[in-house]
Amino acid sequence: MLWVINVSDSGQGQVSGPQAAFRSWTTTMHQTEPADMTSHGDDALSSRTGAPDGDDRLSEDRSLLQQRLAVRELLDTEVSYLHVLQLCASDIRSRLQQLPQGDLDVLFSNIDDIIKVNSRLLHDLQETASREEEQVQLIGNAFLEFQEELEQVYKVYCASYEQALLLVETYRKEPELQREIQGIIEAVLPQAGPSGLSFLLVIPLQRITKYPLLLQKILENTLPDASAYAVLQRATSALQDVVTNINEYKRRKEVASKYTKVEPLSLRERLARINTHTLSKKTTRLSQLLKQEAGLVPRTEDKEFDDLEEKFHWVSLCVTELKSNVAAYLDNLEAFLRFRPQDYNLEIPGGPVVQYCYLARDLQLQAFPEFKQQLEAQVWQPLCSLAKALAGPQNLIKKRLDKLLDFERVEEKLLEVGSMTYEEEAARHTYQALNSLLVAELPQFNQLAMRWLSQILCAFVTLQRDLAKQVLQRAEDSLAQLQHWCLSLSLSQPLLPGAERQVQALLSRYGPGKLYQVTSNISGAGTLDLTLPRGHIVALLQNKDTKGNSSRWLVDTGGHRGYVPAGKLEVYHVVPSEEELRGQARPHKDSQHRTPEPTSAPVPSVPTVTQVVAVYPFVARSSHEVSLQAGQRVTVLEAQDKKGNPEWSLVEVNGQKGYVPSSFLARAPSPAPWGWSLPS
Repeated sequence: MLWVINVSDSGQGQVSGPQAAFRSWTTTMHQTEPADMTSHGDDALSSRTGAPDGDDRLSEDRSLLQQRLAVRELLDTEVSYLHVLQLCASDIRSRLQQLPQGDLDVLFSNIDDIIKVNSRLLHDLQETASREEEQVQLIGNAFLEFQEELEQVYKVYCASYEQALLLVETYRKEPELQREIQGIIEAVLPQAGPSGLSFLLVIPLQRITKYPLLLQKILENTLPDASAYAVLQRATSALQDVVTNINEYKRRKEVASKYTKVEPLSLRERLARINTHTLSKKTTRLSQLLKQEAGLVPRTEDKEFDDLEEKFHWVSLCVTELKSNVAAYLDNLEAFLRFRPQDYNLEIPGGPVVQYCYLARDLQLQAFPEFKQQLEAQVWQPLCSLAKALAGPQNLIKKRLDKLLDFERVEEKLLEVGSMTYEEEAARHTYQALNSLLVAELPQFNQLAMRWLSQILCAFVTLQRDLAKQVLQRAEDSLAQLQHWCLSLSLSQPLLPGAERQVQALLSRYGPGKLYQVTSNISGAGTLDLTLPRGHIVALLQNKDTKGNSSRWLVDTGGHRGYVPAGKLEVYHVVPSEEELRGQARPHKDSQHRTPEPTSAPVPSVPTVTQVVAVYPFVARSSHEVSLQAGQRVTVLEAQDKKGNPEWSLVEVNGQKGYVPSSFLARAPSPAPWGWSLPS
């Protein structure tokens, strides 16, 4: 017994001539009646005269035929439907290149996901054909298995359907563009007709609503006592629930899209929107809120939503703080890039300065600008996008509070009066839709926002680490090009002017192992704390205070005793004695000495006619003095002044002669190719 099924262009399967096939089948049965009557007698008569047993068998056979027709319709229309989707995703979408990618994403939405799910569903349905006796039951099980997946993918598609229709309407306002789109669709899918895009967009919606009807048709032609009946019943109910849930989800999305729009309105525009209706609503809400605060009416408690809202609040706060900090960081980085010390004349000759300028210029022109560009692309822009994404849920949460006040007022009226107006019912449904949507999607949004935020932080840390590695690598490469260059003052640390006698007194009293020098200015805060300038020499008395704190040392300055921070002291290496320097000094004539023998000459603190280096900068205060810069090479002409005072030395600097403090100078040999260094 054979029958033919044609699949119409609209995707609906139609049986060609089922009545004719049924008539042919019944005619064959009646043609066998004479032989049956001869061989079986009363049984044949009973069958011919329409006995109850014969009618039941005929009814069962008719139901079996209709069931098989319904199954065939389900399978064939599924094949046709999937073929149309594949044409839309491959041929039509790829040819609509004149449309922006954003429009294509809206028009075709998640059609690729729908194709994947329906392809697997079709495969399982076709597999049932090999087991004809259990086919109906297997079909029901297949739909039960795919219930959740079908709901998820079609939810997304249906939610974006209205926006896709708006795009179609905009295309119709441009005749040339509309003709191009229509020509592409008719070339691929002629049965689309003049509807074009509208015909394609509605196909998935029609299909998901068709599944319960197709299953219901199979169920109606299945005997109630059959094992497949209960399975088909559950599958039909499940698909009806899918359609109901999709409609509810679509309604929630429409409500959400209405309230998530944040319009930047001016004060005048806001005032223009105020009318008696809005004033009445806001007054009613304020009255309801005051009643709750006063305890006159109960407040609706929703622990689940409150927890979600609190978590969202913390995520939003973290994003806001991080955005503010990154903005400040970028401002400071911009200020840092504007400062270019390498472009100035440092007036310090030698290879290290040249290398420093080269390294600083390289970092300023390449490393730091690249870092700033990557920081903006990988941290700042995603952070701004995340902050913008938070605006929609924030507005929804705010609107939920307003709608909750309306909902509570309507519930009170419903308890008192027992009825409500259409507007009140709409307000009640709006709150329920908003609340359901937030409770369902806020956990996912919080999780997504946290993951987004962690990725931004990881990108920021990675950029900082890569910048540090890059700077260190370039610095090491630059240092490798330098010859050995060292400035060490460990054996001849500069003293404050006039401190020689104080050092000698401390040295004779405590010995060289107890002397320390102040590395930075110390400002005493307590009664026993000392205030000392940088460069001062002290003697260590005890390396802890009375409480055993080793970070405060007891020292002697030669006149006062007290405590100073241990971190601001370093060991003082004693300057070579005058006897050691006397042999290096060149004798010169002095009218105050009767004999020119060098042994009777006054002992200078710095050898005469010796190449030295200025350790501290010095500003001349009179015409008899000469200014110095730190690191500047100086020629000592006389290691004392005219009165024989060794605290002042006559020097020559850049062709100028004058006096400078002797303690501001340190001995040095002839300059090395890349700078100078003191002998060890």
